[in-house]
Amino acid sequence: MSYTALARKWRPKNFTELIGQEHVRRALVNALASGRVHHAFLFTGTRGVGKTTIARILAKCLNCEKGMTAEPDGTCASCREIDAGRFPDLIEVDAASRTKVDDTRELLDNVQYAPARGRYKVYLIDEVHMLSAHSFNALLKTLEEPPPHVKFLLATTDPQKLPVTVLSRCLQFSLKRLPAAAIAAHMQHILAQEGVPFEAAGLKLVAQAADGSMRDGLSLLDQLIAFGGGKAGEAEARAMLGSIARDHVVRFAELLAAGESGALLRCAQSLEEFAPDYAQVLDELAALLVRVGFRQALPDYEGDELYEPELLGRLAKLFAPEDVQLYYQTAIIGRRDLPLAPDPKSGFEMTLLRMLAFRPAAGGPRAGAAAPPAARRAETPAPAVRDATPRGEGAAAPTAAAAPAAAWAQTLSQLEISGATRQLAQHCVFIGRQGAAVRLALDPRNQLLRTPALEEKLAQALARHYGEPVRLEFQAVAAGAETPAQARLRASDEELSVARRAFEEDAGVKGLRERFGATVLPDTVRPVK
Repeated sequence: MSYTALARKWRPKNFTELIGQEHVRRALVNALASGRVHHAFLFTGTRGVGKTTIARILAKCLNCEKGMTAEPDGTCASCREIDAGRFPDLIEVDAASRTKVDDTRELLDNVQYAPARGRYKVYLIDEVHMLSAHSFNALLKTLEEPPPHVKFLLATTDPQKLPVTVLSRCLQFSLKRLPAAAIAAHMQHILAQEGVPFEAAGLKLVAQAADGSMRDGLSLLDQLIAFGGGKAGEAEARAMLGSIARDHVVRFAELLAAGESGALLRCAQSLEEFAPDYAQVLDELAALLVRVGFRQALPDYEGDELYEPELLGRLAKLFAPEDVQLYYQTAIIGRRDLPLAPDPKSGFEMTLLRMLAFRPAAGGPRAGAAAPPAARRAETPAPAVRDATPRGEGAAAPTAAAAPAAAWAQTLSQLEISGATRQLAQHCVFIGRQGAAVRLALDPRNQLLRTPALEEKLAQALARHYGEPVRLEFQAVAAGAETPAQARLRASDEELSVARRAFEEDAGVKGLRERFGATVLPDTVRPVK
């Protein structure tokens, strides 16, 4: 007994069975219900998303013996013959193999004749973009003024190659790639009906590999069932697709969070025995980081078939949110650059090392985590700097104030902050630090920068810098105190003044002024960096 592939056996036979493409289904159903059916339709989209399937369903709707309807009965002779591919008034043409103008003219010679059996004569031209320019010219007149009994259904994966004169005469429907979740859910329904045992995680992997194409997904599912000896399991799916086990991907994430470069490299080298697709390994690592980021942003995020909530919750606590973003970005850039590496294995290993190399030196696994001892000794300010300057000490005050200002400017250069958070810090004067309290004085002219969100970001950055939790305490800035922003502006003004004096005193400039009465425009003078 012959076997029918799943992609053919489970091909939708009506709009109710169609998966996805709701925007196309709604438009066609409404057109059929109202009797306002255009004479030419163009269906575009990548392979396997349902272009010719929708065209055949539409042909059944137009020629069903119970009348033109959005719900063909599927049992009449016309519906059965269209499903079997032998209905005389459905003319299917593969434009990829019939590109010549003579083929198109031969096809159009019969347009004027009435349908043999059905209500309409339907021309379904697949991959219509493959027609030659002369073929399009031959088709154009008929497409513009077809006989009332003719409908044109065109399908293509490359609509940009169609002449605008053809596009303007068709109703265009762009079919979307199907979500992996929708493909996996449909696979589960099919296997339940077929009585084939499966694991949801295995179907999820196949659905992701289908890349939005239901037909590709069902073809891969057929292959998986054969590979797995009659079942669709996760281990079989990974072996067939060249994927590595989830445990390896999770282990990579754990070692990245711990910052253990040696163990990370050893783990990467252990993959060689599985001969993996290293690009796919980076894809899976990036996908895991996406889920970890979701869990950090949405504590009630429940994960999916591949990664359970408990695992994501544990990883979310190991990573700082900014580290998740850094590692994700590095993974996808490394994935893009993998073909440029000497070999995929070394490119993958260097991508992992790059993740740790670009990790901020003062950043820990999470806000409030302890920094390495050596880093803590190097970053902790001296006791004289951490304490506030005692009030009323006239001569000692400038020296003590200068020391905290210099230390605070150096600290800012090491903090993982940017944008408005950095502006807030630069307009503050460091007063002192006592235990968990960091006391800052904010320039009154910049009070609008002080918001709860920016204070929290600055506190988290300082916590990572000092290696322990901190809280911020603000007070009014003392007279004569200078913020880092003011210090930078003062230094810039001093550099500009020195440059202008040097320019004025230049012998050549003096000569031009004396001989020609030249005038110097001060605003045009800039210090040379």
